[in-house]
Parts: sequence; C-alpha cells; structure tokens
Amino acid sequence: MTLRFFCLALAVALPTPAAFAQAAAPTAPVPATGVANAPSASPAARRVSDTMAERVAACVACHGAEGRATTDGYYPRIAGKPAGYLFNQLVNFREGRRDNATMRYLVSNLPDAYLREIAEHFSAQNPPYAPPQPPAASPAVLERGRVLTATGDPAKNLPACAACHGSALTGTAPAIPGLLGVPRDYLNAQFGAWSNKTRRAQSPDCMAQVASRLSAEDLGAVTAFLAAQPVPAHAAPATSAIEKLPLDCGGVPAASAANPASSAAAAKGAR
Repeated sequence: MTLRFFCLALAVALPTPAAFAQAAAPTAPVPATGVANAPSASPAARRVSDTMAERVAACVACHGAEGRATTDGYYPRIAGKPAGYLFNQLVNFREGRRDNATMRYLVSNLPDAYLREIAEHFSAQNPPYAPPQPPAASPAVLERGRVLTATGDPAKNLPACAACHGSALTGTAPAIPGLLGVPRDYLNAQFGAWSNKTRRAQSPDCMAQVASRLSAEDLGAVTAFLAAQPVPAHAAPATSAIEKLPLDCGGVPAASAANPASSAAAAKGAR
C-alpha cells in the first residue's frame, strides 16, 4: 500500500475535517419550482489536501488535535511521544498484541513503512499540556507513589519508573514513553490490561512483569502520583538512550539488562 492510500482506510471510519466543514457549510437554496437540483461543487472545491494531517483525521477524533488529548478519560496523549514507541504500539494493535477494535481496524492493512510515518508525524507534534487533574488520593498515598516512581521497591523486585522512563518521567528515546500528562484512568486501564494479558508487547514483555509485581494499593499510588504531576515546560523525551535497563524489554532496541544473550533476544524482538 502506498502512502496516499491511507486516507481511504481512515475515511471509512470518520469524516475528514474537510468533510465536516463541507457538511456544515450553508446549502444552496432550493429553486421555487421545488426541484432540488442545485449545481454541485466543482471537483476542485471538493479536493482534500494530501497531507499527513488530513490522513490522520480519524486519530485526532479520539486523541485530540495534534494528538494532545486531555488529562482525563481513556485516550492517551500521543503528541511528542518517541516515534519508536508509537510505531511499536501501532504494530502491536495490528498484530493483536493490544486489544482495541477501532485501532486494529484502522491499522490492520497498513505496512510498517506507513506506520512509521504516522508515528513520526505525531512524535514531531509538541502542543502544550493541559494542567493535571486535582489529586483525589491522600498525601500518604501520593508519597508512596512518589517513592515507587523514584526508587522502586527492592523487596518486591520493582524497578523505579524513572529507571526506564527518565528522571523527568518524560520518556526516553527511541522507544520509551513519557508518563506525565497521561490520564489516571488510562494508566489504571493499561496496568489492568497487562495483568489480564489483554495488552502485550514484544517479548520479553517488561511491563507485564512490572504489573504482576504491583499490588492494587501500589498501583493506585503510582497512577495517582503520576496523574497529579504538572508537565515541565517544553517537555520532551530524553535523547540519550538508556544503556542498561533494569528489565529486558523486547520493544526497546539495543537496551541491555540481565545478560548479553537476553539483550540480543530483546533487540531481535524489536525488529
């Protein structure tokens, strides 16, 4: 499938912004004779600009203008995420490792090259973040979430979130997403999906291991803390890839953890 045909796949799901505008435009008056056959618009007037922004119109219907989303609900921000991460998720939806009927339908017939272009498009967007929702958790719960995020829990073999997602929690290139500015409902839902094995990643699936080690109380503390944090101005993923992760992650190329053999397997799984 060539690049220009992606708009056809999206058009069957949602109208493009141009279609919305055309539908909202005033219609020509019906002639007094009662024959409603006003001249149709010329082909040039109906032409949709051939841009990536038009082709991904269906994406922004849920993820918000430029992929910015909001800080509540179940739709994550995709703007500014590392392109490698976004590409991995599109492939996971296409291959059935993530379970969402709409996403799988939209990408089911798209090749890797096009998915990379979509990922690069949204990765390049950097609209401002909305302020966080007021926390509903107690100070004690928020403090537990802060500790787990910053240092983890060695007794439970839980690595710190910051060990992979960056000290600023804004992600790490090329394939680890930021955790700030993401709705708490979405974070809770994704951990639940990993626990229920309805969300999977390329093997070895490091986040599935993390989810299996988190108690319900600790999970609630982590997501409450993350969702309550403001996003720094001009936040962006760290550009220096982590040389050694605390766990092997199949979707993160060239990241070593336990031993060279497992690292080679991780790099192979990321391709």
